[in-house]
Amino acid sequence: MPRTPKKPAAPVNRAPSRGKAAASAEAPLPSGALTPGASGDTPEDRIYLAVFESVMGQRLAPGTKLPEAALCELFDASRSTVRQALQRLAHDHIVQLRPNRGAIVAMPTPEETRQIFEARRGLEAALVRLAVAHATAADLKALRAQLRAEHEAMHRFDQPAWARLASSFHLKIGELGRNPILHRYLVEMVSRCSLIVALYEPPGNACCEHDEHEAIVKCIERGDADGAARLMEEHLQVLERNVRLQTEARAPGLRELLGL
Repeated sequence: MPRTPKKPAAPVNRAPSRGKAAASAEAPLPSGALTPGASGDTPEDRIYLAVFESVMGQRLAPGTKLPEAALCELFDASRSTVRQALQRLAHDHIVQLRPNRGAIVAMPTPEETRQIFEARRGLEAALVRLAVAHATAADLKALRAQLRAEHEAMHRFDQPAWARLASSFHLKIGELGRNPILHRYLVEMVSRCSLIVALYEPPGNACCEHDEHEAIVKCIERGDADGAARLMEEHLQVLERNVRLQTEARAPGLRELLGL
């Protein structure tokens, strides 16, 4: 069954706190490596960021149609500009482009979700073992600082910051593995999992449990590669179980859904 965050005494109201506020820090994926690379200075960037933020903020549900004509009107942009933005969103697995039927917000299937989490578990098990082998005293100090930042965000009831830090934790572990090829694949997996969680995890759930992160760091500190890999796999299995691949129909128009 889905879990609620263990630490905060008050419920975390996730849905209202996501969106523009969440995206302003990292737009709103969890690490600089996942930033869409859009400054917002061009019509194409603005379209990209508006759709991206609205999907991650749970305003745009999976399967929502994104008509080119409506986007042209809303953003005062040419059709070619809209198409370029949609191509970028499709490349980042945020939308799906359907021939002769237009774009829709991505709808990861249960099988795709299973495959993505399966790949991520394999990657992170390998990377956390490498992290145990390569982590320095300075690396461990940085991980402890990361955990403190998570703890503070959790007790501020700052769900957007909490979500970003939680995913950033996994990327930091990946970096400690000192294998840039595996880390590059991890960036894509974390990005896609972040989208799935933003779309499908019940509001109020913790995207990651702080206590589980802390237990993994303790294993790394004492050089326990087997324990770290086991805890990481269990942690990601819980995250996958929290995903609920069902959504309710939503009535608002595209302008409202894009936060315009």
